[in-house]
Amino acid sequence: MTKADIFEFFRRLAELDPSPETELEFGNTYQLLVAVVLSAQATDVGVNKATRALFRTVKTPAQMVTLGEDGLKEHIKTIGLFNGKARNVIALSEILVAQYGGEVPADRDALVELPGVGRKTANVVMNCAFGAETFAVDTHIFRVGNRTGLAKGKTPLAVEKQLEKKVPAPFRVGAHHWLILHGRYICKARTPECWRCPVVDLCRFKDKVLEKRGK
Repeated sequence: MTKADIFEFFRRLAELDPSPETELEFGNTYQLLVAVVLSAQATDVGVNKATRALFRTVKTPAQMVTLGEDGLKEHIKTIGLFNGKARNVIALSEILVAQYGGEVPADRDALVELPGVGRKTANVVMNCAFGAETFAVDTHIFRVGNRTGLAKGKTPLAVEKQLEKKVPAPFRVGAHHWLILHGRYICKARTPECWRCPVVDLCRFKDKVLEKRGK
């Protein structure tokens, strides 16, 4: 895509959804961190179902430590890989209490040192909680970046670096939300719904599905 195409791409997505947000439910930065850790290889819908009751009583790292690993497992046992995730959430909560006064650090390098927190998770927290211009490349963004020609790369990090380089200033904070939602609801993995895509003319995908297919 040309610079003009990329600007127009995001301009249209922004016009349709001026204030994009994560679909994970949370009440504070700590709960956001926990939700994102739990969302690895799981759907936001599934995580939200599991955390609604949990977040009514657990709002701080100290409260999570008090709940304990077994107590946390009871809340999140419907989520994939819940045993390992429970262990990581308790461990990162203990570190937040011991080293950060119970606060989530606004620093990506510090975040990725926490158990269960990779670069993608840290990027989501930095963006959603602190308004940082970060690009959390999940499967949706990886697909959309490569399929459309917006940001090609063989790895999530390569796509992230392309986005950092190419996304214009007015759209940098909201970009990863627009791309995730676009991939989740329109530019789907199996059959992209190009017939209703607002940026179909800018997209470089060769095998566009320009007519709605029957089920």
